[in-house]
Amino acid sequence: MKRIILIVISILLLNKIDTYAIGGAISGSTLGETFVKVGAAGSQFLKIPIGARANGLAGAYSSMCSDLTSIFWNPAGLADVKSISADFSYTQWFAGFQHSFGAFALPIGRNFTAAISLVALNSGNIEITTLEKPNGTGLSYRVNDVSIAFTFSGYLTDQFSFGLTGKFVNNSISNLNSSGIAFDVGTMYETGIQGIRLGFSIHNLGIKQAYSGQDLNSSRKLYEALNAAPLDIAYIASSYSLPLIFRAGASSKVWETDDHRVVVSGDFITLSDTPEHFALGSEYTFKDFLAIRAGYQFGTDIFGLSAGVGLKYFAGGFEGEFDYSITPTKNIGLVNRLSIKIAVN
Repeated sequence: MKRIILIVISILLLNKIDTYAIGGAISGSTLGETFVKVGAAGSQFLKIPIGARANGLAGAYSSMCSDLTSIFWNPAGLADVKSISADFSYTQWFAGFQHSFGAFALPIGRNFTAAISLVALNSGNIEITTLEKPNGTGLSYRVNDVSIAFTFSGYLTDQFSFGLTGKFVNNSISNLNSSGIAFDVGTMYETGIQGIRLGFSIHNLGIKQAYSGQDLNSSRKLYEALNAAPLDIAYIASSYSLPLIFRAGASSKVWETDDHRVVVSGDFITLSDTPEHFALGSEYTFKDFLAIRAGYQFGTDIFGLSAGVGLKYFAGGFEGEFDYSITPTKNIGLVNRLSIKIAVN
């Protein structure tokens, strides 16, 4: 237990140090502060929640995760994936953006699991307009954000698991690109008391990135009245940090029989560029076949209530799972998510 406490303290200190290292205008906590952190980080697609099950619980999932979406919520949860598995999740995001997640896991021995994953955010074609042509120029551009990750997770003891993710992050808009490397680290502890699990994770530890590309190059005359050749100009893009995220969560099985199970969970989430918020969720499962979920986020100005449903199918050594969640927003409509999981024992 002492080792667990030391690990938790180390994670908290690491989060605080890295958050302050990002810049003087950023703090790991906004409680009692007067400044606002919004706009302090780029690569915002790294914050979009993944998986219909987790989102049906309003994101209270860092201590419950035991599937491939653990790569996003807490990589230590991947250690519970004990069979060859694949997962795909799709989200219809705002303004026509499409957000997708795909992952494949392969167990290594009895205690370890490795996985590769891909996260993509795509805008589709966006028409280019100008002051002279407000209805469009006939040209278009795209926004494409991609993260490719490798995750390794395992159990060090029967109760304690860890997870580490290394990922390549690329952002592109029109002819501009930015890329870099980031890391996630997480731990999970099974207390053995009333099914209580504790989860802690830090995400997007990495260096700053900056855009480069053709759209930063131009040419113009110093004085339009002079009959002289234009000069080549190269604009310098400011660097930006990735959104640092810290999650701490706890979950417990409050009721369990042969056919019924109820799990409740709660998460505290703090970010480098938005205020802290809390999430509470509950999942009822009938005969490990049908699951009904609900949750609520506190401290956000967009999200609140979430709900979802899940179905499982077992046939021999094959396992299939379908999950759906719906998340109403306060002023910009509904967010729908679909997830499909396949596992072969």
